[in-house]
Amino acid sequence: MLFDLHIGIDYSGRETPTSRTPALQVFASFDGEEPRTIPSPTSSPKLFKNWSRKEIGEWLVETARKKVTFIAGIDHGFSFPISYFQRYKLKSWVAFLDDFCQHWPTDIDHTYVDFIRDKNPARTGTIDEFRITERWSSSAKSVFKFHAQGQVAKSTHAGIPWLRRIRMEVGDRVHFWPFDGWEVPAGKSVLVEVYPALFRNRFPGGDRSPDQHDAYAVARWLSEMDRTGFLTGYFSPPLTKDQMLVANLEGWILGVW
Repeated sequence: MLFDLHIGIDYSGRETPTSRTPALQVFASFDGEEPRTIPSPTSSPKLFKNWSRKEIGEWLVETARKKVTFIAGIDHGFSFPISYFQRYKLKSWVAFLDDFCQHWPTDIDHTYVDFIRDKNPARTGTIDEFRITERWSSSAKSVFKFHAQGQVAKSTHAGIPWLRRIRMEVGDRVHFWPFDGWEVPAGKSVLVEVYPALFRNRFPGGDRSPDQHDAYAVARWLSEMDRTGFLTGYFSPPLTKDQMLVANLEGWILGVW
């Protein structure tokens, strides 16, 4: 297999980066085994604690520094539509990360996404703006649509600054797909954007909560696709040259084909 560890993360933009919530779930498959829940590092046999966004970011940094290759699928948008890049004259994904974090510092303790929204930040978008990958999916929402069932806007605005932090901490130890290239170098860990709705109905839910099952389904799908040799194909969606140039900035949901 390409990776030793397959991680599924069901994300949430609730409250602050240090707030613990059952909406944040992490499952992982080790060496192709059945995915199992990964508890917060602060949990103990006597005291269970939910994850916080800050802990997830720090855990991914720590995991990237170990001698293990992993693929982690995270349930939030990694970037914005090309119209956003054009409007604010952003030429690269790295420039987008830096610019976004100046206006949406949602990784700072005690900061809510809604607190920043209430201040009418200088960087925003509208609900009719979509990325190509969202248009290719039957139900994916705009990253700017905050008020909708199953919306991803809040988790996206909360999660993007942590991508930047991880990148700054571990450098090229992690490949941010597809921004660092559509082909993932051998022996390197990778972070990808996922949409659990693509996979959740493939696997029985058991006694897992909906959030737990989404994380489980992502980890299991990644593991099974890797084990069967199909995962590499998903790193190369059938895009034209023009579409690929746009997706280099907008990003792509792994599994959308």
